[in-house]
Amino acid sequence: MGDARGQTLVEFSLAITVFMLIMMGIIDLGRLVYQYNGASEAARALARETSVHPGSPLGASTETTAVLGTQRKLMPIGAATYSCVDIAGTAVAGTCDAGNWVRVTVTSPFVPATPLATILGPVVLTSTASAKIE
Repeated sequence: MGDARGQTLVEFSLAITVFMLIMMGIIDLGRLVYQYNGASEAARALARETSVHPGSPLGASTETTAVLGTQRKLMPIGAATYSCVDIAGTAVAGTCDAGNWVRVTVTSPFVPATPLATILGPVVLTSTASAKIE
């Protein structure tokens, strides 16, 4: 009788380890999707605000800086880069005038919590959004 309880305990410890790794992987995947969605939303919000208040240099307006600060409170943002492009996506030199597009690229570092996934190291999530300057 004592052997059966010991065997059950060993089987349970092996099964719970695999189960917990799978659960942590699912939670990490959810965190990854959430953070990627946050990076996409940050890029969209920054592109919208920068298209209305471009600033000089591009993206330096107080309104755009305030939106970037708000987005950084919501999620980790590594960098936000701004560029002025035409309708074809070609970079525009000089000032970004009405009719051009502002392109914002946001990067966000993601570090998985699952022990086996940390071998891959941090993943940099990147999202780009554009908005037309009116």
